[in-house]
Amino acid sequence: MNQADTINQAGTISRCCVIGSRGRMGGLFVSRLEAAGVAVTGLDKPPDQPLEPARLAEMVPGHDLLLLAVPAPAMDEVLKKCCPHCSPETIVMDVCSVKVQPLALMLRHHSGPVVGTHPLFGQEPGDDPRVAVTPGRDDSAAQTVSILMERLGFIPFLTTAETHDRAMAAVQGLNFVTTCAYLAALAGDEEIRDFLTPSFRRRLEAARKMLTEDAALFADLFEANPYSQDAVRLFRSHLNLAAGGDVDVLAQRAGWWWRSSEQGEKTGP
Repeated sequence: MNQADTINQAGTISRCCVIGSRGRMGGLFVSRLEAAGVAVTGLDKPPDQPLEPARLAEMVPGHDLLLLAVPAPAMDEVLKKCCPHCSPETIVMDVCSVKVQPLALMLRHHSGPVVGTHPLFGQEPGDDPRVAVTPGRDDSAAQTVSILMERLGFIPFLTTAETHDRAMAAVQGLNFVTTCAYLAALAGDEEIRDFLTPSFRRRLEAARKMLTEDAALFADLFEANPYSQDAVRLFRSHLNLAAGGDVDVLAQRAGWWWRSSEQGEKTGP
């Protein structure tokens, strides 16, 4: 019985190497893994911990899991450097907010088990810490990763990379670009400041971190998601309804989000 069989049958991972261990998501996983009793090796970007061949040859081998907590644009370069030092049994896993592109890159650079994941939360997991798990190669590896996520206190669910990216193009990407477009359209008009309503101020505050701290990250994710433009075209078709004066149709469609509560009110005692 080889190492991979042992890991998959037991459903446990005992040693993990985290690339990007000092980032927000990487740091969260390091702390959760250590709390769960997993031995963790952390590596991060230069200059403190350069991903040089000699250092990678020393630090990467011997781990059950190589966890990549790096931005999507850096994935190809990091995989090229790290994967030659992985054993064929090592599970290679990412935590990017897009899945089609990173999964394809992991499958290209690593011949062993590959799993994509996306923690659907920020640095603070909150009360609903769901993690999308997208199998790449070796379904038992996806099961092993799902079990690990449960050990870390998260709620894993299986999906495909395509389904994930379509959903995130709408939920994450479209939210970003439409917020940018909306606020950019109003920027520079000093007279509008006297007319800001509480609801508008709440929208500004909700967008503050996304646009002042994480804009580059969201822009990269938008570019990396193959379904981003489909989401934009769908949104544009709905704006055309407003331009044609059919705002009531838009409002009716938007009510879909509260249909369950309305049905409950109608059918309740």
